[in-house]
Amino acid sequence: MRMVNRRKFIKGCAAFSLALLTGSWLSSKRAYLIEGTRNIMGTSVKIAAVHSDVDWAKNVMNISFEEMYKINDLMSIYKDSSDIGLLNKNGYCDYADAGTIRVIERANHHSGLSSGAFNIAVLPLMELWEKCIPTEAKLEETLELLNPKNITLKGGRIRFKKEGMGITLGGIAKGYAVDKAIETLKQNGIEHALVSAGGDMRTLGNKLDGTPWRVALRNPQDKKASITTIELCDKAVATSGNYERYLNEEKQSPHIMDPRTGSIVQGLMSVTILAENTIDADALSTAVFVLGAEEGIRLVERSGSEALIIDNDGKIIRSSGFP
Repeated sequence: MRMVNRRKFIKGCAAFSLALLTGSWLSSKRAYLIEGTRNIMGTSVKIAAVHSDVDWAKNVMNISFEEMYKINDLMSIYKDSSDIGLLNKNGYCDYADAGTIRVIERANHHSGLSSGAFNIAVLPLMELWEKCIPTEAKLEETLELLNPKNITLKGGRIRFKKEGMGITLGGIAKGYAVDKAIETLKQNGIEHALVSAGGDMRTLGNKLDGTPWRVALRNPQDKKASITTIELCDKAVATSGNYERYLNEEKQSPHIMDPRTGSIVQGLMSVTILAENTIDADALSTAVFVLGAEEGIRLVERSGSEALIIDNDGKIIRSSGFP
């Protein structure tokens, strides 16, 4: 992990407005709220950090953004030179970054935990649905390529056992990137911060006055309204939903698919997960979305996380410990 040199200052942090309730928490100490935003991994990434030295905090924030850019360069399916781009093109990647290996290993853990509801080998299925509504025969043929056990890891080498396989880390890499940003901030002396990337968010410490960060969860049916407000301290939250993204322009197929059956997942509107870190919250939010409310709640309870689920009728289901 890179540490910041105080004599170097990287300029250009843009201001942004986070969807959280800050109050007057900076008044008790001589410290400043420094904010910045970048477009990374196809979404708006925002960092808010509190520190007495504004220039120092901006330096650290920029290094954190650089870490996230690096992860995107390693794990994007849209970059031919990325670890994942090379793997999908050639069926192997011989010199994969340790971070890429870490994310695949964690993805495989969640695949086993969810009985296959979370599966990074789903890419051939997504590409099939992008072209057209597939026939049963084509679905069955494609499902043969989705077994994550056919991804082999050895040292820095990644291999597919079957030709035609492909993976996407879209359901977990963003969470990993948020975790790396928080890690970078912490290692460089930031004690109070929040990192947000689309539906993924993690906090570092409390606010400066000792109270938790308060985050409003948006109503998926009304972008201007919120369902509830939760308090976060050294916690992560991730939300998955089918209400904004589709695989094709005709909006025939939402972007979350069931890799076990090849079908579109339609039973829920959104899933929000509370966890210790964002990589797990990210993966679990997708897994629960695929499993549905009943099975999803059981998975959450086993994992030690918490969930808020909204079904297609607008009914809200909470796990036993969700605030």
